[in-house]
Amino acid sequence: MRGMWARAIATLVVLFVAVSAGAQTLDAASQQALTETLKLLRDPALRDAAIAGSPQAGGIDRQIQSMAGSPELTQEIYELAAQIFSDLTRGTGGDVGRMSEALERARTDPAAFAAMLSPSTLARLQAVAGRISDRPR
Repeated sequence: MRGMWARAIATLVVLFVAVSAGAQTLDAASQQALTETLKLLRDPALRDAAIAGSPQAGGIDRQIQSMAGSPELTQEIYELAAQIFSDLTRGTGGDVGRMSEALERARTDPAAFAAMLSPSTLARLQAVAGRISDRPR
């Protein structure tokens, strides 16, 4: 299960880096950018349009779909990504430098990154990771 957590978090880290590259601080414009990013992660139609315009996003999406194995679990992973992104934003006060540092640390220490998450997000991450590891290959 620990390996699945690391893989899931690593994939989400790449996703966060891709969607947050243009963010600054949590001023009014950044709050709007965060709101739009969360909408994009949660809404399949918006997400598909964004993915169509980005080879990097397309590659990430293919990894997520492959890991998930079903459209339902794929959507759940994106919803979880939005929840994690919200926790990360709150935990760093929207400071892009701190967010980037946290994401970089997550690549090598996913358990420390997971410790930053709210209890409800962590529980959801555990549930999703369990569903991913339980699915037939």
